[in-house]
Amino acid sequence: MPLALLALAIGAFGIGTTEFVIMGLLPEVAGDFGVSIPTAGFLVTGYALGVMIGAPIMTALGTKVSRKRMLMVLMGLFIVGNLLSALAPAFGVMLIGRIVASLAHGAFFGIGSVVAADLVAPDKKAGAIAMMFTGLTVANVVGVPLGTLLGQTAGWRITFAAVAALGVIGLAGVAKLVPELPKAEGVRLRHELAAFRNVQVLLAMAMTVLGFGGVFAAITYIAPMMTHVAGFADTSVTWLLVLFGLGMVAGNLVGGKFADRALMPLLYVALGALAVVLALFTVTAHHKVAAAVTIALIGALGFATVPPLQKRVLDQAKGAPTLASAVNIGAFNLGNALSAWLGGLVIAAGLGYTAPNWVGAALAAAALVLAVVSATLERRSVRVGRIVTGAQAAGGVAVGGATAAEATATDQAAQATVDHH
Repeated sequence: MPLALLALAIGAFGIGTTEFVIMGLLPEVAGDFGVSIPTAGFLVTGYALGVMIGAPIMTALGTKVSRKRMLMVLMGLFIVGNLLSALAPAFGVMLIGRIVASLAHGAFFGIGSVVAADLVAPDKKAGAIAMMFTGLTVANVVGVPLGTLLGQTAGWRITFAAVAALGVIGLAGVAKLVPELPKAEGVRLRHELAAFRNVQVLLAMAMTVLGFGGVFAAITYIAPMMTHVAGFADTSVTWLLVLFGLGMVAGNLVGGKFADRALMPLLYVALGALAVVLALFTVTAHHKVAAAVTIALIGALGFATVPPLQKRVLDQAKGAPTLASAVNIGAFNLGNALSAWLGGLVIAAGLGYTAPNWVGAALAAAALVLAVVSATLERRSVRVGRIVTGAQAAGGVAVGGATAAEATATDQAAQATVDHH
């Protein structure tokens, strides 16, 4: 794997830390600003919505510059947002800071995914994408727990100042290690937008929203769930997040390995198992050991879907994948925002801190249904293409036989039809 992937992983580490560390610090932030836990959850929702909105906007703005320079600009924006969060005098200002930082998130991972895939052979693309996302998962093993511990002992503002420092390191890594890759010739914004007419691209993004949304329905409220329901001490949230992070690392690596071999079967297994585990979390959340094991499983199953879903979008948006890749990162965070909002609703409705787990299970199950629909449509498209090819070949024979060139042209036209659908 090229050394440039390390630079992308460093940037991903900083972004992953700021995205997830807020979950372990929700009680502290809520108490400092005098707001409720569900209200503090808007720091998760706002960040996620910022990723969703910022991904296409920042990617479109970056079409005029090299991918390396755009990655550097995005890391600069990330630094500014986290400094604003650290210095925020009021909850609203902190929310603005979170949104500013989030604007860099989707475009960084979207552009970074394309860069990572371009650096390796075609049969190693999912592995390269997984390598970049390793920075995000390792952040949950190292960055998030340390950030949570730092926030609980020295204050959450110190945590966000430290995250801004991580952004500086990420910026330096991109500047030093990522090469200046040539831009694709002839690819314009309209070509990037054309990918969204492909129903398979849209289905993959919908799977992303629902599948990863299932993870965040539970994990957004892990701190109050584990302290109020399972009976853990506040300080235990740190090592519980380590378990979640270890699960993410394992799931990401497994997903990257098998997505290049059996992408759709991997999605079936991961999404189905995720739905079951989230449903069981409503029970296991009442028992410390069982809750800890379940948290690790949620991290593993949730992140096992990331490399295959990102690769599927890249595969289906052939020729102009940058915008689709970035929007799919936004789709992950749309799922985060949706699930955090729904989880807050069921808690506010008095259904208890375990109620978001049912929300997560339903979302994951819906993603599994979409995966089956996507595969069914793909098989049908291939079958129709073969019938068209056979009919056209038979027609050529009936009128005296097709030349080799005509037969080749027919096959190419049929394959183009299949690719389009």
